[in-house]
Formats: sequence, C-alpha cells, structure tokens
Amino acid sequence: MLDFLDSVFSWYNNYIGGYLIVAILVQTGIFFTLRFKFLQVTKLGHTINVIRGKYDKKGDKGDVNHFKALTTALSATVGTGNIVGVSLAIYYGGPGALFWMWVTAFFGMMLKLVENTLAFKYRVINSDGSVSGGPMYYIESLKSKIGPFAKIMAVIFAFAAILCSLGTGNMAQSNSMADALLTTYDIPTMWSAILFALLVLLIVVGGLKRIADVTSRLVPIMAIFYFVSAVIVLVVFRENIIPSFKLIVTDAFTGTAAKGGFLGSVFIITLMKGVQRGLFSNEAGQGSSPMAHAAAKTEFPLREGLVASIEPLVDTLIICTLTGLVIISSGAWSSGIEGVGMTIKGFTAGFSVIGIGNWAQHIITVGLLLFAFSTIISWSYYGTRAVQYLFGEKYIKPYYYFYGAFVLLGAIGSIDLVWKFVDMVITFMTIPNLIALLLLTPVMKKEIDKYFDYMKTQSRVKK
Repeated sequence: MLDFLDSVFSWYNNYIGGYLIVAILVQTGIFFTLRFKFLQVTKLGHTINVIRGKYDKKGDKGDVNHFKALTTALSATVGTGNIVGVSLAIYYGGPGALFWMWVTAFFGMMLKLVENTLAFKYRVINSDGSVSGGPMYYIESLKSKIGPFAKIMAVIFAFAAILCSLGTGNMAQSNSMADALLTTYDIPTMWSAILFALLVLLIVVGGLKRIADVTSRLVPIMAIFYFVSAVIVLVVFRENIIPSFKLIVTDAFTGTAAKGGFLGSVFIITLMKGVQRGLFSNEAGQGSSPMAHAAAKTEFPLREGLVASIEPLVDTLIICTLTGLVIISSGAWSSGIEGVGMTIKGFTAGFSVIGIGNWAQHIITVGLLLFAFSTIISWSYYGTRAVQYLFGEKYIKPYYYFYGAFVLLGAIGSIDLVWKFVDMVITFMTIPNLIALLLLTPVMKKEIDKYFDYMKTQSRVKK
C-alpha cells in the first residue's frame, strides 16, 4: 500500500503538480508586482511602522495585534523548509535551486500582500466576537463572476487546507524533529512522537490567543539563535561567499554538473525544486497565512496585507539564504548527504575551524525543533479555520485530537513519502487560491487606492 501511494505521489509531483506550480505561481506574482508597481518594496518603510504598532488603535476589532498576527504566520512558515527544505532543494536541484527560491520569495511578497488583504476584507466576525477568515471566504465571493463554481472552489481549497495542515504543517515537521532527535541523541522515534503529540495538544486546544502568545515569544528567539549561528559559519568561510553567489546564479540557468556525491541536475529540475521548496518554505500564494492575518486588529485590509508581505523576506530571503550559503560555501552541497545531514555537515565544517565542531549537530537539532514545533502549533489554527468553514464550530475540538494523532504518525513515517505527500497537497491549495486572486484584481486595486488616499488625507490633517 505504501509503495502504491509513493508511486502515485511521485507521478503527480513529477508530471502535473510541479509543472503547474512553476507555470502559475511565479507568473502570478510577477503580474501583481507590475500591476501594483512593486508595492512590496516601495512601501517597505510604511510596513515596518505598521508592524511596530505606530497605527494601532485600541478599539479595532480582531483577535490579535499586527505583530502577533505576523509572528503566528511566520511561525507557520519558518519551519523545516528553512533547514531541511533548503538542503533537499540543493540535493536534487543543485545550488541554482536557491536562486529560484529567491525569485519565488520576491514575487511571493506581493502574493502575500494581495491574499492577506483580501482575506481581511472578506473575514467573518463570529457570534462570540472571534474572527474567521481565509481564502475560502474570498473565493466564495466570486459567485457573481463564476456562479456555483465559486463555492466548489472554496470547498476544494478548504479540504486541501485540512490536508495541508496534516501534511505541510504537521507530518513533515514532526518527521524532521523525530529524525533529528534520533540522529543526534539516539532518542527512539516512538518516544519523540508521543512527546510531540502531547505538547502540541496542550497548546493548540487553547486556540489562537494561546498560540499567538507562544509564537510571539518563540519566533524572535529562534530566528536570532539560528541567524547568529549561521553568520559564525559564514565568517569562517567568508572567502567562499562571493564564489557561492556566483555558483548559485550560474547554475540557476544551466543546471549543475555532477560533483562529489552530487548526481547533477538539468535546468528544469533546478527550477522546479527551487520553486517547490520556496513555496513550501514561505507559503506565498498557498493561502495559509491569510487565516492568521484575517484575525488582526485593524480597520484597513491593506494594512494587514502589507504586514504579511514581510514573511517571504524574513523566511526565504534571509533565513533560507543563510542555510544555503552555509551548505554551499562549506562544500557540504556536494557531499551526497540527503536532508538535515547536509545542513549539519555545513555547520560542522565551519564550527570545526574554531574548535567547536561538536556543537553543530546540537545547534541544528535545537533550531530544527524550535522551527518545526512552532510550525505545527500554528498550522493547527489554519486547520481549524477550514474545519469551521466546512463543518461548523463543534468539529474543531475533535479536529485537534485528530491533528495530535497525525503528529505521532508523521514522526514514525517514511521521510520520502511524507515530503511527496506534502508537495502534492500544497498544489491543491495553491491553484484555486491563485485563480481567485487573479479574478479579484479589481477589488485589490480599490483597496490600495482607498487606503493610500486615506493616508494622504491624514498626512494633510496633521500638517
């Protein structure tokens, strides 16, 4: 049975899903970037002011402030993709795959801006005052354009979101966590699986506010911890940084010849792996983070969209780049090691030069545990939004326990099968979401004009 599933997942990813994502995702990001005049870059300063609370108002409706909405979404995106995903992209696609991760992230900033603005605009305030939002609500708003297909697309997206919560946000994370503990500390997988499942249940049953409280503390700590560790390695290999950038750019368009333990790749594989792993890492266009950002406290949809645009910048353009440069500049990319072992080898090589080589495996393991665990608890919230949309509030509690069971299953499962499942179900969310975003372009344009007209008016009043 497992062999059959493996062959089905592989066939879909290799011949359908991978090409669909490459054909639609980046092009949609380019379209919005040009249509809205590089808004993700030109308004970066304003975005930072929003995040730090300059425009917060006490009476705004919502569950969490801008910063907590951002850290909740970031905790879902900053996960195994930043450590394991980057190494897998390089393993299969060569150093050039990192370039396509950058491309996906840059245009992904605009996709995040659009999808989160629309999610906030079409969010629903529940009877208890809490908020529900996400692409299923703005997809359903398209019934005036595409009739009953709008509801069908929304239902497909919501079902896919549940599958992704169990795959992307759950099994892929717990699998990597258990593998890291087994490799580094020889802790039996079953023990890890049970512990992870119990810890997750303790947190997620408390809902978004408890999740946001945990992630708002955990995300900054884990990001700084990993950033400093990677910078130390890059200082050691500083003479290899510029050659590494040249290799990344060159191989992005030529593929990579076989070297050491690396089997080599052609251009299309490099492109596909870069885009797939970029999407897995920052989730731009997938429609996941809108479920967190829709709950933010603000009166302006675009304001929360701007906050969300920061995610690919932090997740991929900074953290994934650090991981990739460590792997490439240290020479670990040609070692033939698959998965987290490649990243550990890169860090070990750097730390060995300064006499602390044994620390590398502990740093990667701790970083991976923090990244992956925060992703698991945040994705549980995404799953509840889809469950509520499809089945109603009363099914959220049963879903939590179901989710906990999948934490355990993911930890003890095959890593190859888990990642193939993840790549497949991501496309089931992304494609309906991107179609909806394109159809709602006029709505997005009105939101942009309305917000910046308001900000100009406020500026004049203050003067």
